[in-house]
Amino acid sequence: MKNFLLIPALLVTFLAAAQEKLTPELLWKLDRVSGVGLSKDQKYVVYTVSTPNADENKSKRQGWMIPVTGGTPRKVNNLDSALVNDRVSPDGNYIMSTEEVKVQKVFGKDFYPELTKSNAMVYTSLSYRHWDEWEDGKYNHIFVAPYKNGAAGAKKDIMPNEPYDSPQKPFGGDEDFIWNPDSKRIVYVAKKKEGTAYAISTNTDLYEYDLTTGTTKNLTEANKGYDVNPAYSANGVLAWLQMKRDGFEADKQDLVVSTGAGTINLTGHRDDLHVSGFSWSKDGKNIYFYAPTNGTMQLFEVAYTNSSQTPPNIRQVTKGDFDVNGIVAQAGNKLIVSRTDMNHAAELYTVDLASGDMQQLTHANDAVFSKLPQVKTERRWVTTTDKKKMLVWVIYPPNFDPNKKYPTLLYCQGGPQSPLTQAYSYRWNFQLMASQGYIVVAPNRRGMPGHGTKWNEQVSKDWGGQVIKDYLSAIDDVRKENFVDNNRLGCVGASFGGFSVFALEALHKGRFKTFISHDGVFDFKSMYGTTEELWFVNWDLGGPYWEKKNKAAKKSYTQSPSNFIDKWDTPIFIIQGGKDYRVPIEQGLQAFQAAQLKGIKSKLLYLPEENHWVLSAQNALVWQREFFKWLDETL
Repeated sequence: MKNFLLIPALLVTFLAAAQEKLTPELLWKLDRVSGVGLSKDQKYVVYTVSTPNADENKSKRQGWMIPVTGGTPRKVNNLDSALVNDRVSPDGNYIMSTEEVKVQKVFGKDFYPELTKSNAMVYTSLSYRHWDEWEDGKYNHIFVAPYKNGAAGAKKDIMPNEPYDSPQKPFGGDEDFIWNPDSKRIVYVAKKKEGTAYAISTNTDLYEYDLTTGTTKNLTEANKGYDVNPAYSANGVLAWLQMKRDGFEADKQDLVVSTGAGTINLTGHRDDLHVSGFSWSKDGKNIYFYAPTNGTMQLFEVAYTNSSQTPPNIRQVTKGDFDVNGIVAQAGNKLIVSRTDMNHAAELYTVDLASGDMQQLTHANDAVFSKLPQVKTERRWVTTTDKKKMLVWVIYPPNFDPNKKYPTLLYCQGGPQSPLTQAYSYRWNFQLMASQGYIVVAPNRRGMPGHGTKWNEQVSKDWGGQVIKDYLSAIDDVRKENFVDNNRLGCVGASFGGFSVFALEALHKGRFKTFISHDGVFDFKSMYGTTEELWFVNWDLGGPYWEKKNKAAKKSYTQSPSNFIDKWDTPIFIIQGGKDYRVPIEQGLQAFQAAQLKGIKSKLLYLPEENHWVLSAQNALVWQREFFKWLDETL
């Protein structure tokens, strides 16, 4: 009997040991935690947990609440009942909502009602498609209605017949429209341009709708760049995020406030801070925000001031090798935030606002991560070819042994101006890559916020210049180590990172044995001719290719990877989303066709229903399996 009982026990022990490695399948079973806010009584943190189900190819979302002080979470069947409804005006008399409104004719049947089976689409200007959808003539509009005893009356469109979106498509949400504390006005975000003008501009504004008069005014007309994320303090002061330059999506993003004397920039004096998100303190005296700094995302505090004479003091609240990537709410002297690192998916933490000490509040994935060996992440400072110091994250496999030799991957970040920090991705997951036995080299190359404005902007109009040298400086520095197998170096990336892969394929001079590019820009001319947000290529490439006297554009188009196919000679795996209208389908197809015609070992993974990302569970698993299969074959 004892021996009989011992066999299952040994089997369980063996299986547990065998599972001590992160795999694509395990990655896509992790719970995804997202903070929502505080309960009505302010005693509980309300959050959601989304659990992917690969078999059903969808996720299940469940509401939860946990005491602010920590403890046992309990399920919430109705999130709306647990939270204060911020769509209801502060005085309780009105309620806001949103819905799509048909404003313009697009389809054949719109013009010719008798042709009911036609699927023709007619356009007379640009912006005919965006992100992953074709323009259908419908726009998000805000509605307001009287509200009494929990019931709404007749609703009114506050943007009647306007061909503009609020919330903004495709990523805008509840943060795009808010009540003024006086309950008489609504502030909302919109880019009130249409057609071609919409496609070449980033100029969103804050608009104020007056319920009494039915009139709307532009609160940020003087600013020509982004104005987003409006939020009022308890004292009725309006703050928001602002970029100055029209057409530049990665301009320095500052935290600004509106006073009787005008607009005051609270972070403009700090060249190194690009604000990602913020929240007012309960008393309205301070604002908490998070921003990339030195390869991480940290929490900061700035004192509210209504004077532009003296720059306000900014204090960094948290420090460490982790990301604070969202603010949920304030509870007393603590802030509830979302936090990740390269070994852990997002969980909610409390932050002591005086000391910066953090305590984990939710534990959705503790049981999984407790069984997984950690990967080591190390900061490395590399000297670039122009004598700058560049931060490079080096991620080592679990149980790393410096006496062994490891295949090594150079990771190329997208953006191009997006931070490379202690984030936890479900596709480009460093823990997953390292757990398969690879060292990952992830440079904070030119074009990344958190290292000063000049560093961040240096990539624009020079995609094939210093940034490519930065990549090579990073891998050349790390590959000097004895534990790096220089016969097994790979290079991988997506979006701008995918462009970087295409560029390095021609310029690497035998360093790499394999490449993987996902939704990368391959040919600048066709990219300019098919991408939907023209402001992006106008800024980053310098303008259209037909402007022969435009020196910036002329320089950029000479750097297109399609110009250097004669130098390609290394195996390459190309991935392309069919509904990616940012980096459209011809980019990946051209690259694959060129590689095939040159006789280079190559593979194409086409994802017809995916956009610039991979969102469905089963497609994501195919992506991961093919990714590592390719590396196994070529490294």
